[in-house]
Amino acid sequence: MIKKITIFLLGLILLIPFLGLAASESKVSIDMHYLVVSPAEDGSTNMMNMVNYTNNSSEAYKGDGKSKAVLKVTLPVSAKDLNFLDSKIAFKQVEKGFITTTPVPGNQTMVLPYSYRIPKGKEIKLTMDYPVGILQILVPEGMGSVEVTGAEATSQGLFKFDDQNYFGYSIEDLKENQTFTLVYKKDVQPPADETKQSTTPTDTGSTSGVTHTAPAFHNPGHLRMWAQSPLHSFNPHIFLIIIGAILIAGISYFIYFKRKARLEEERLGADKEEKAFQQLMAKQRAIMDKIIELEETFGDGKLAEDEYQAKLTAYKQHLVQVKLNLRSFIE
Repeated sequence: MIKKITIFLLGLILLIPFLGLAASESKVSIDMHYLVVSPAEDGSTNMMNMVNYTNNSSEAYKGDGKSKAVLKVTLPVSAKDLNFLDSKIAFKQVEKGFITTTPVPGNQTMVLPYSYRIPKGKEIKLTMDYPVGILQILVPEGMGSVEVTGAEATSQGLFKFDDQNYFGYSIEDLKENQTFTLVYKKDVQPPADETKQSTTPTDTGSTSGVTHTAPAFHNPGHLRMWAQSPLHSFNPHIFLIIIGAILIAGISYFIYFKRKARLEEERLGADKEEKAFQQLMAKQRAIMDKIIELEETFGDGKLAEDEYQAKLTAYKQHLVQVKLNLRSFIE
């Protein structure tokens, strides 16, 4: 479950454009913060985070200069079992959460993936250390719901990813040092669908025909030519209507089939792009699985440090290339 959520959050980070907080005076801001809330077997609450920290200045951000801390993350008082999921970024656990010591390059974004656990019955009080553009709270379908006090949360309804449905809540424009409380109710399910689908009825209006009568006078030469033609037994006005209908039908069919051929060409091109995109997404998921498996193997002491670092570097280089290829589809 943790592996799927990690890949899911990485996919969201990749596919959603960075919004930026140009109006903020802070050198560092959070564009997107994803939080997946789910129950643990012992009754506690799992809190899986994926956060975009953006350096709004052109120079590398190394913190406020008062300590070694570059980024600070305040965790709820009762938070347990902190797990930092990116070994490339140096971090240190402190009294109220953790800090990072890896500088954030100028005008770039650093993604911090981490998780922790809230024991059963303990309050989940979240503090924003930096301005936040959007906080997305996600709860797997069937695993409860959340209520937010101290901030305005908007329900995003259900959406599906990798055969798993999630119910989403969105909070926008959180201020620096703003605090709010999250109440997780694992036994209270949200409505299956809070989005209303509106249908626009089709109005059927009556059609009225206008009969145009032939003028009282026709050119005698035209009348004589018609009387001497093989079609003289047909009513000339009806004949013209039939010819006009045939011409209109011919033109309509020509436009239809030409448009159909063009749409077919576009569809084939789109299918190729979609196939390439899906293959890249599959590669990304596979690489993330390998990284997580590698970290677990190393954590269990089954892998030497140098071999671990070599494999991790290779996987991350491959992951960067895959992400760059994916950006060509979404930018």
